[in-house]
Amino acid sequence: MFLTLKDLKQKLKDFSQLVMFEHTIFSASFILIAMIVASNAHNGSPFFGFKLLFLGAITLISARNFAMCFNRICDRDIDSNNERTKNRPSVDGRISMLGMIIFCLVNAFIFVWVSYFINDLAFKLSIPFLIILGFYSVMKRFSSLAHVVLGLSLGLAPIAGDIAVSGEIHVWSVCLCVGVLFWVAGFDILYSLQDIGYDIKNNLHSIPAKFGAEDSMQIARIFHVLAVFFWALFLKLSQTHTLAIIGLIISAIMLIYEHTIVAKDFKNIPKAFFVTNGYLGFVFLFFIIIDSLVRF
Repeated sequence: MFLTLKDLKQKLKDFSQLVMFEHTIFSASFILIAMIVASNAHNGSPFFGFKLLFLGAITLISARNFAMCFNRICDRDIDSNNERTKNRPSVDGRISMLGMIIFCLVNAFIFVWVSYFINDLAFKLSIPFLIILGFYSVMKRFSSLAHVVLGLSLGLAPIAGDIAVSGEIHVWSVCLCVGVLFWVAGFDILYSLQDIGYDIKNNLHSIPAKFGAEDSMQIARIFHVLAVFFWALFLKLSQTHTLAIIGLIISAIMLIYEHTIVAKDFKNIPKAFFVTNGYLGFVFLFFIIIDSLVRF
């Protein structure tokens, strides 16, 4: 039986919802930052070419699709009992287990295959990167450090961007990676406050479940201070200039705003998570682009 156009559109919508495709923005901005900085250093120009732009986009999307789908497979039992997540496509029957497994494997293959056409180092690290991406999905079963592993998963994006353009891993991209790690871990802790009761009841490991709401917010604040510190170190080592520093300052102010609205009311968590963090990466990217074009 063939799918109609309407059925196909609905299926695409279901898979997009499965992997929360719109959240790709969290890592997209930082892989582009790394590619621009690497291109400036190696090519004397911020633009690294349409070929790498295309290949980078494919690897980013396929890696994230793999990670999110694998997470949905591993969390199917958890999500089915959580009021907030019980309507996800992985739980309510819109996408079968077989469909998710195939989708996961196809995206893993695409990631490795496209990495081969980028350069040797990208290809050699493609499978280790996938292992790290998948590790988060099982980490929450036995350690509250799952937030940090999630941060590392997204933090690999700038390292991948550096590798794609230069074929190497530079210290500045590692600092950018660590900054992203603490940024993501911090806002994931805040996001997890929504499930603190469920996590405790079901013996799931998260920082809010282990330390409580107040201490968790303090840990998230510390993580975001560390994120700003490592981003500042990245700017220093990558020899960016005034406009990039302004971008970092604005990003820091956005993090302060995020913590302020969450502390007022946990109902603001979705706004803090999706809106503030979504814009932050692109604000930082915008100023990196302008800084690379107008050096003063």
